[in-house]
Amino acid sequence: MKQDTDKNRLSQDRAPVLEALQRYKSMRVVPFDVPGHKRGRGNRELTDFLGEKCLTVDVNSMKPLDNLCHPVSVIKDAEALAAEAFGAEHAFFMVNGTTSAVQSMVLSVCKRGDKIIMPRNVHRSAINALILSGAIPVYVNPGMNRELGISLGMSLDDVARAIAENPDAKAVLVNNPTYYGICSDLKAITDMAHAHGMRVLVDEAHGTHFYFGAHLPLTAMAAGADMAAVSMHKSGGSLTQSSLLLISNGMSEGYVRQIINLTQTTSGSYLLISSLDISRRNLALRGQDIFQKVSNMAEYARAEINRIGGYYAFSKELVNGDTVFDFDVTKLSVHTRDIGLAGIEVYDLLRDEYDIQIEFGDIGNILAYISIGDRRLDLERLVSALSEIKRRYMKDKAGMLSQEYIRPQVEMAPQTAFYSESESVPLDGSIGRICSEFVMCYPPGIPILAPGEKVTPQVLEYIHYAKEKGCFLTGTQDSQVNRLQVIREG
Repeated sequence: MKQDTDKNRLSQDRAPVLEALQRYKSMRVVPFDVPGHKRGRGNRELTDFLGEKCLTVDVNSMKPLDNLCHPVSVIKDAEALAAEAFGAEHAFFMVNGTTSAVQSMVLSVCKRGDKIIMPRNVHRSAINALILSGAIPVYVNPGMNRELGISLGMSLDDVARAIAENPDAKAVLVNNPTYYGICSDLKAITDMAHAHGMRVLVDEAHGTHFYFGAHLPLTAMAAGADMAAVSMHKSGGSLTQSSLLLISNGMSEGYVRQIINLTQTTSGSYLLISSLDISRRNLALRGQDIFQKVSNMAEYARAEINRIGGYYAFSKELVNGDTVFDFDVTKLSVHTRDIGLAGIEVYDLLRDEYDIQIEFGDIGNILAYISIGDRRLDLERLVSALSEIKRRYMKDKAGMLSQEYIRPQVEMAPQTAFYSESESVPLDGSIGRICSEFVMCYPPGIPILAPGEKVTPQVLEYIHYAKEKGCFLTGTQDSQVNRLQVIREG
């Protein structure tokens, strides 16, 4: 009888945090705690902008609502439901974004001096984790598609070589899927790493929907990975900055929680926490239908864009069994270079001329993120705008850069470089020097240069080209990216 009660209490149609907040609101408690706006009464402008319903649940941790740093009741139950829904042994609610989840993965398995095998086309958060932990990266250069100019997944041969040459590595980190929708052979990489006693960490920021959609690529948990960072706010419908960290294979829940608490806020937002709880319930109950519709919409838009000509909305035809083991069909990735426009130029035109905001544009491609809240009518508007942009702005593509990924020349560990004495030099005077900061286009947030890497003429050409085309460059102390911090010589 007790088992039946527990099963009912933790049914996927429950939302423990939401229910606790609703109970709390009904109690009409007088607040002599933080936050200081006191359920919105103290900041009328903010209440008028965000709404009273929002402000009344922007509350502090307290016994009836549990505590994110050490959950023992409703948050604990909500995390247990998330773990069940995602097929993990445990799920942690993250309110510092997937950046914090990625950093927690690396910090959980690597200490100063430990090696970790990873692709170089990782999000900056993974390299930030190396700066924090002092771990040493063993970079596996991703495959390349020369036609599209994009980086792909990790080759099994390259991973096997990295493992054989670095048998003392503690873990392998895999980017799956990439921003463009490219998936590596996650199961084979996981099995290979485990056979050599290494943990497998998966940056699954763009793969939330894999856990709920039919006929989508394999999930990290199904592949047997040890940890996965999942951006619920990207394709799962929760609020921006809310995420999940999943663990399995006997990873210590208590130890990982301690690692998370090194960097995650002690004032977890109940707006973010409840959005994770509500979104998990929605996906657990309706996810398969939701993501079938998302897949259908993306396939429709892909076919319509390819019918325009000049653009190439790519999909599963790229699958080659290795560096493109699978493809996420919900990703509407479109190559634009054949109409003579960089992706960032199309991105800007869509926003400035057509009031359409897409996810990102780089030097050769755009990405329209299709997910839980999109409508077919909006996709028709996007297709129409792309057709008109081709008609109005198409030009000769001569002289355009074609490659997104430049193989780095790594000279020292990221932590060593970041904390070394440095000096500011003009961008054009930095060739041959070792960079001590990041340079990246954001999004997607994959570094062009990371601390410890040599500045080469090819890297400098890419930076200048990206600036000229209008990419939003970040990571440098100089906000204009006219100067670069490099390690002081001598």
